[in-house]
Amino acid sequence: MRSAILLVLSVVVSHPAFAAPPTPAEIFRQFGLFGTWAVDCGRPASPQNPYVSDILQDGGAVVEEHHLGPDYAVNHYHVLSAAKLSARQVALEVMFQPGSEAAQQQKLVMRVWNGRRRTMFNQPEGGEVRVQNGVALAAGVKTPTL
Repeated sequence: MRSAILLVLSVVVSHPAFAAPPTPAEIFRQFGLFGTWAVDCGRPASPQNPYVSDILQDGGAVVEEHHLGPDYAVNHYHVLSAAKLSARQVALEVMFQPGSEAAQQQKLVMRVWNGRRRTMFNQPEGGEVRVQNGVALAAGVKTPTL
């Protein structure tokens, strides 16, 4: 009887419904997001040509850095969680500028396809939506495709 109970428990616990969700690193690997992205990799970083680097740190943490050129500070994002929404979309919870007075948790949705990526949604915790359907609402322009 005891063996039967242990067998049932091992089958139930190993069922995919009980599996741990993928880590941010696993999601970034699935979507091929590690590396550096830009509108035009042949031109230097600028506000019109941001360089976005996704880095896997020792210990498995995922960090994203936004470089806008030598006259601008680098924006740092620590990925808190990541989830696959579809074959082409990933949802992220990130901490912008962690450890600073400017620290802010944000929700993001990115579309990833054919070696490209684009921010489709962004909203800081407790704040107004900044990007909706791929449009930066304050400027009324589409987010760049990197």
